[in-house]
Amino acid sequence: MPHWVYILHSEKLGRFYTGETSDFDIRMVFHDTSDSKKFTGKARDWRLFLKFECDSKAQAMSIERHIKRMKSSVYITNLKEYLEMITKPIQSKWALL
Repeated sequence: MPHWVYILHSEKLGRFYTGETSDFDIRMVFHDTSDSKKFTGKARDWRLFLKFECDSKAQAMSIERHIKRMKSSVYITNLKEYLEMITKPIQSKWALL
Protein backbone atom coordinates (compact mmCIF):
# COMPACT_ATOMS: atom_id res chain seq x y z
CA MET A 1 0.00 0.00 0.00
CA PRO A 2 1.46 3.39 -0.93
CA HIS A 3 2.25 5.95 1.72
CA TRP A 4 2.59 9.69 1.47
CA VAL A 5 5.06 12.12 2.97
CA TYR A 6 3.55 15.57 3.22
CA ILE A 7 4.60 19.00 4.36
CA LEU A 8 2.04 21.52 5.58
CA HIS A 9 2.57 25.22 6.17
CA SER A 10 0.79 27.56 8.57
CA GLU A 11 0.90 31.29 7.82
CA LYS A 12 -0.32 32.02 11.36
CA LEU A 13 2.59 30.15 12.94
CA GLY A 14 5.06 30.73 10.13
CA ARG A 15 6.00 27.06 10.50
CA PHE A 16 6.08 23.83 8.56
CA TYR A 17 4.81 20.41 9.66
CA THR A 18 6.09 17.17 8.12
CA GLY A 19 4.17 13.90 8.37
CA GLU A 20 3.49 10.57 6.70
CA THR A 21 0.25 8.70 6.14
CA SER A 22 -1.43 6.03 4.06
CA ASP A 23 -4.52 8.21 3.49
CA PHE A 24 -3.64 11.85 2.92
CA ASP A 25 -7.22 13.14 2.57
CA ILE A 26 -8.33 11.72 5.93
CA ARG A 27 -5.15 12.94 7.61
CA MET A 28 -5.64 16.46 6.24
CA VAL A 29 -9.20 16.58 7.60
CA PHE A 30 -7.79 15.60 10.99
CA HIS A 31 -5.23 18.41 10.87
CA ASP A 32 -7.91 20.95 9.89
CA THR A 33 -10.50 19.94 12.48
CA SER A 34 -8.60 18.54 15.44
CA ASP A 35 -8.58 20.26 18.81
CA SER A 36 -5.41 18.35 19.57
CA LYS A 37 -2.91 19.77 22.02
CA LYS A 38 -0.20 18.56 19.66
CA PHE A 39 1.67 20.80 17.22
CA THR A 40 -0.91 21.03 14.42
CA GLY A 41 -3.66 21.86 16.92
CA LYS A 42 -2.02 25.27 17.40
CA ALA A 43 -3.38 26.58 14.08
CA ARG A 44 -6.29 26.04 11.72
CA ASP A 45 -4.72 27.43 8.57
CA TRP A 46 -2.58 24.44 7.55
CA ARG A 47 -2.15 24.30 3.77
CA LEU A 48 -0.43 21.65 1.71
CA PHE A 49 3.05 22.77 0.74
CA LEU A 50 4.36 19.52 -0.76
CA LYS A 51 3.51 15.83 -0.86
CA PHE A 52 4.97 12.84 -2.59
CA GLU A 53 4.18 9.15 -2.80
CA CYS A 54 6.43 6.45 -1.36
CA ASP A 55 6.55 2.73 -2.05
CA SER A 56 6.10 1.68 1.57
CA LYS A 57 5.49 2.92 5.09
CA ALA A 58 9.14 2.24 5.95
CA GLN A 59 10.32 4.41 3.07
CA ALA A 60 7.88 7.19 4.00
CA MET A 61 9.02 7.12 7.62
CA SER A 62 12.66 7.28 6.53
CA ILE A 63 11.99 10.32 4.34
CA GLU A 64 9.93 11.99 7.07
CA ARG A 65 12.75 11.49 9.60
CA HIS A 66 15.30 12.86 7.13
CA ILE A 67 13.28 16.03 6.53
CA LYS A 68 12.64 16.55 10.26
CA ARG A 69 16.34 16.09 11.07
CA MET A 70 17.22 18.90 8.69
CA LYS A 71 15.30 21.35 10.96
CA SER A 72 15.39 23.99 8.26
CA SER A 73 12.62 25.96 6.61
CA VAL A 74 15.10 26.86 3.85
CA TYR A 75 15.68 23.14 3.17
CA ILE A 76 11.93 22.50 3.06
CA THR A 77 11.34 25.48 0.77
CA ASN A 78 14.08 24.25 -1.57
CA LEU A 79 12.52 20.77 -1.65
CA LYS A 80 9.59 22.14 -3.61
CA GLU A 81 11.87 23.33 -6.39
CA TYR A 82 14.54 20.64 -6.12
CA LEU A 83 12.74 17.44 -5.13
CA GLU A 84 15.83 15.44 -6.05
CA MET A 85 17.34 16.75 -2.79
CA ILE A 86 15.27 14.10 -1.04
CA THR A 87 14.77 11.46 -3.70
CA LYS A 88 18.44 10.89 -4.56
CA PRO A 89 19.65 10.22 -0.99
CA ILE A 90 16.63 8.04 -0.26
CA GLN A 91 16.98 6.04 -3.49
CA SER A 92 20.64 5.45 -2.67
CA LYS A 93 19.77 4.26 0.83
CA TRP A 94 17.08 1.90 -0.41
CA ALA A 95 19.33 0.54 -3.15
CA LEU A 96 21.76 -0.59 -0.43
CA LEU A 97 19.15 -2.65 1.43
